[in-house]
Amino acid sequence: MNRNLTNLNNNLREDYTNLTVQFDNLTRAFAVLERNVINLTAETMNLTKQNQKLETQNQELEMEKRNLTNQINDMEAKGNELNISRAQWSIDAYCPRKDGGRKCKSCQLGWNQFKSSCYVFLDYQTSTDRKTWEEARENCTTRSSDLVVVDNAEEKKYVSDNSYNRPENEGYWIGLKADGRKWKWVDGSDLANSSWIENPTDGHCVISRQTQGWKSVNCNNRNNWICEQKALSV
Repeated sequence: MNRNLTNLNNNLREDYTNLTVQFDNLTRAFAVLERNVINLTAETMNLTKQNQKLETQNQELEMEKRNLTNQINDMEAKGNELNISRAQWSIDAYCPRKDGGRKCKSCQLGWNQFKSSCYVFLDYQTSTDRKTWEEARENCTTRSSDLVVVDNAEEKKYVSDNSYNRPENEGYWIGLKADGRKWKWVDGSDLANSSWIENPTDGHCVISRQTQGWKSVNCNNRNNWICEQKALSV
């Protein structure tokens, strides 16, 4: 009888020990699962925030895309208007209305033709209206032209004859500037005839004067100027 109780007691203790071990294992497993749940919850929250951030960025990018599209459309519309305006300007400049009709010329209104080029002599009475050499060249550029480049003696005479002398005007800028020890035209070519002007001085450009030839002066002086462009074939 006592032996049976002892065996039963031992079995119960063994079962208790096993249950205790199982409980401890389950407790540890639960703790691991709980940590995993916490980590997954944190990751889920981070992913949710990232998704919200990405969604906000996508919305901002979409808005920027719409804005850029609107700007491009506006620019295209303005460009079309500008092209139409320039086309109309070209028609009016080269084919002005006269007596109810239009007669086209090789040079636009206000320009004079000599050989295959058109010239405009910008002549201002006050020094505030006259320009430095660089400013004069920029002005020619706005007129789809450049400072005059003289190719031969015949053209030089034409330019000189129209470079009117005035007490308040030193001369007219042409497209010739000192570059190192050479005179350079605005088209990049060298001055072919060195007898037309004295040796170059750094910082100097050339003016044309009626009956007095060319003169080397400081490029920052303010003078009138001459623009040239190719004549159209009509």
